[in-house]
Amino acid sequence: MGGLESLYSEIILDHYRTPHGRGLREPFDGESHQVNPLCGDEITLRVSLDRSNGQQVVRDVSYQATGCSISQASASVLHDLVAGQPVARARECLQGVRTMLLERTGEEPDEDLLEDAVAFAGVARFPARVKCALLPWAAFTDAMTRAGVAVRADTEEEHE
Repeated sequence: MGGLESLYSEIILDHYRTPHGRGLREPFDGESHQVNPLCGDEITLRVSLDRSNGQQVVRDVSYQATGCSISQASASVLHDLVAGQPVARARECLQGVRTMLLERTGEEPDEDLLEDAVAFAGVARFPARVKCALLPWAAFTDAMTRAGVAVRADTEEEHE
């Protein structure tokens, strides 16, 4: 497993060193600022939606973040997974990441769905680090809610 963990560490470091989606952009439909008081990670995240053609699409995700490599890499991976995707796909990605980090089912994460996010699977063993990895996803969830679109499965019916 050491080789796989090394590969996952390298993926996280690559996203940290060369972040995708960084820099707050306009126009945007929803914005959220989140702080992890345990370690000082902070993120401001914006979502821009395309509501044309009868399907809602996450046109863009932009963010400004400070903090540890895990939280910043997670924001970069989030951008890659949901920018340009239909809201339904973003919802699946969010649920997949939450399941991988919080539920510890013992099942292998779905690499086809989560792509580079599978690199965070080992983080689940460290509860304090889980909060770091989930911070951008919490900001995304809140920004989408502020834009009038629920992405959490337990709130899905409230806003749609």
